Amino acid sequence: MTYFIAAYLICINLAGLASMWLDKRKAIRHQWRIPEATLFFIALLGGGLGSIVGMQLFRHKTRHWYFVWGMPAIFFTELALAIRFMLK
Repeated sequence: MTYFIAAYLICINLAGLASMWLDKRKAIRHQWRIPEATLFFIALLGGGLGSIVGMQLFRHKTRHWYFVWGMPAIFFTELALAIRFMLK
């Protein structure tokens, strides 16, 4: 079970990182964009850390306050819940 959770978290965080890269690439090329709700949904599914790394690495969505504050809020909330359930 632990390996499944670890594999899931690795995959979803890679998806968060990749979605930030892809959306930045599409923005530069003036193409269809990934909806912001989708980017937040990936973070809510556990990909918050990957999304934050992608934001910083690709300098994407860093001017939007709801991303600058929202992504870390999602990540730290999920981290606190994970710690809470691990200690139980």
